[in-house]
Amino acid sequence: MTIDTKAGTVVRDLMAVARPERVAVLASFFKTGPGQYGEGDRFIGVPVPDNRKVARRHLDAGFDDIRSLLQSEVHEVRLCALLILVEQYRRGDAERRTGIFDFYLTVTDRINNWDLVDLSCQYIVGAHLLDGGDRSILIAMARDGSMWRRRIAVVSTLWLVRHGQFDDALRLCAMLLGDHDDLMHKACGWVLREVGKRDKSRLVAFLGKHVGDMPRTTLRYAIERFPKDERQEWMRR
Repeated sequence: MTIDTKAGTVVRDLMAVARPERVAVLASFFKTGPGQYGEGDRFIGVPVPDNRKVARRHLDAGFDDIRSLLQSEVHEVRLCALLILVEQYRRGDAERRTGIFDFYLTVTDRINNWDLVDLSCQYIVGAHLLDGGDRSILIAMARDGSMWRRRIAVVSTLWLVRHGQFDDALRLCAMLLGDHDDLMHKACGWVLREVGKRDKSRLVAFLGKHVGDMPRTTLRYAIERFPKDERQEWMRR
């Protein structure tokens, strides 16, 4: 790809902290084989803490820089671009945050692995919606043909859940019960577990209504903090 000076500096900084001995493990962990969800993704072996340090050195990156970085086939380069956006959003004023939110929604085709989604969307999309954004975008994304956009939708609700707002999370999890992707089953179970940590009665009510239609993976994740006997009872249903 063609990258400008700022994007090129980010890439060089990432290469400086890369650990080649980690590449094979990461490629296997993120399912980069033929036909797998991460097919074509390349790794250079940068640990997430080191990636965050690089990102914090480049918070002056503009949207053109970020877009260039997101075109990279290298996983850690795309992650760094997103970590820059997250930190810019955290530090930005209302106008800047709106700009970042709008920009993020234009590049979701490059947010195409589960960690890229999970380390960015709730801190940008979720945070923006908590502050009054139009939450209908969650429904639209949950209906999208892209698994990654669907995952962005449901994982974004974690920010709402962690601030005591459960309705959107439960609505999306109900919509996605029939999703055929295991990564979506896990994401929904994760969100439901977080609801249950804050209001077990809301989770139990959801389970009572939907347990017969839930993928077993979703159910296992949702109830993993329940006492053993209670977990076994739910799994028998």
